[in-house]
Amino acid sequence: MVLLAKFIAFIFSIIVLYSICFHLLMLYEGREFSWVTGVYWTLTVMSTLGFGDITFSTDLGLLFTIMVLGSGVILLLIMLPFTFIQFFYSPWLEAQSKSRTPRELPEDTSGHIIITCLDPITEKLVAKLKRREFEYVLVVGELHQAAELYDAGYKVVVGDPEDPETYYRLRVENAALVVATSDDMINTSVAFTVREITRTVPIVTSANHENSLDILQFPGNTHVFQFAKMLGHAMGNRTLGLGRPVNFVSSFDRLHIAEISAVQTSLGGKNLVDIGMREKTGVTVVGLWEKGKFQVPRPETVISSTTLLLLAGTAKQLDRFEELYANGKEMHAAGAPVLILGGGRVGLAVAETLEEHQISYRIVEKRPNLTAGKGEMFIEGDAADIKVLEQAGVMETKTVIITTHNDAMNIYLAFYCRQLRPEIQIISRATNERSVAKLHMAGADLVLSYASMGANSIINILKNDEISMFTEGLNIFRRPMPRSLVGKNLVQSHIRQSTGCSVIAIKSAGKLIVGPDPLISLKEREELILIGTTEAELAFLDRF
Repeated sequence: MVLLAKFIAFIFSIIVLYSICFHLLMLYEGREFSWVTGVYWTLTVMSTLGFGDITFSTDLGLLFTIMVLGSGVILLLIMLPFTFIQFFYSPWLEAQSKSRTPRELPEDTSGHIIITCLDPITEKLVAKLKRREFEYVLVVGELHQAAELYDAGYKVVVGDPEDPETYYRLRVENAALVVATSDDMINTSVAFTVREITRTVPIVTSANHENSLDILQFPGNTHVFQFAKMLGHAMGNRTLGLGRPVNFVSSFDRLHIAEISAVQTSLGGKNLVDIGMREKTGVTVVGLWEKGKFQVPRPETVISSTTLLLLAGTAKQLDRFEELYANGKEMHAAGAPVLILGGGRVGLAVAETLEEHQISYRIVEKRPNLTAGKGEMFIEGDAADIKVLEQAGVMETKTVIITTHNDAMNIYLAFYCRQLRPEIQIISRATNERSVAKLHMAGADLVLSYASMGANSIINILKNDEISMFTEGLNIFRRPMPRSLVGKNLVQSHIRQSTGCSVIAIKSAGKLIVGPDPLISLKEREELILIGTTEAELAFLDRF
């Protein structure tokens, strides 16, 4: 403020000086004006308004006018606005941002989740936390970024995620979980910082490199996830002809969620009511994926050759399903390797899974440092080049797995491969949720989401009775028995018709009833385990 006062005093003195000079020069020209007129002339010239009602007639007076005009442009039109912004507008904006983005949480805060980095995984995690009514806070280092995230609907606190003082202000000792999903070095720093304050609060970190696992686990991280590797293994396990026809997606107690392509069954062209699957095997069809769109199964639903069936049942029930309906193990023919587009961490994890099942593969990667000296399985080149794809075997393969971290590239490659080979299986990775629908439109048969996989893995730590699903937009969740359903049976509840959710199990007296009889009476202390899209889950919560 002292600097501002000096600047204003300087401008005032300049105006007084110019007014005196104005009088002296006018007297030199034989004219006389009042002191008010002198100040008036000085201000109009300095501000470049220059009304022209008062002018000099001599060259000396005109030169003085030019000097006053030039100094006025610098002082009033350039320096004064910047001074105003620095001393008034910027502090006001900062005060507004601080009022919206606090630097600490209330002292009685507890049971909250502290998130130290916003990325696709934590974006998805925040959405899931909101639906499940978990309290969370996002740590942001920059005030401007914090204000933007606040405006976007996030609960943020300004602070350095590597500063212990930040976590004191976040009441970390009372937190339920700390989540760090940045790079390995920052995650390590965050973990050590939190452990300075508390030894008991669980910490979840991501590990990008294998060598980082021991380092990240050293400070006492409760959970260290290699999300890229997990995603690659999940994608590899979806390959047609890999192991048994039915692919287990998730498990909870005796309940298993599995998927199988209709191509691997004898169910193509039939509707669910005629098949009588539930009566013969005990397996329940809980959903159908048709070209990327999830459909709620109905008795009249016809299974096409492109349908991916989502099944729920016990291990014995799914074994019985395979005996009756599966076509058997369809192995990849010799000379027709699986084609992996992208040789990064996800692509290499896919290759590991295929090697375990003795299925040949080819990896297409354009970065020379990832392909040099790694044998004939690695092909250097651009996957968008038809010659490279032909060299890798795109015209013979049964499955293409797209693993690059660039969603736009994945969309392009899915469409390109679908045009080249309309009949092949295409599995793609999606980093961001908004890309999933586009990938299906481009021709991908199955899209596995990096964001959903990571978010679900973290949610399962908070609620280990949840079931993890890697498929974007599909949730398996459990809820206490709604009072309005007590005494009714599943047929009378109209859950599927009114919400789009399917009841896949009921937990009663500590026991899990998989594929419950639709006519059994629902009891007060039971829990429902349901499956449905995000929209269906919200519809269930709104209705019941």
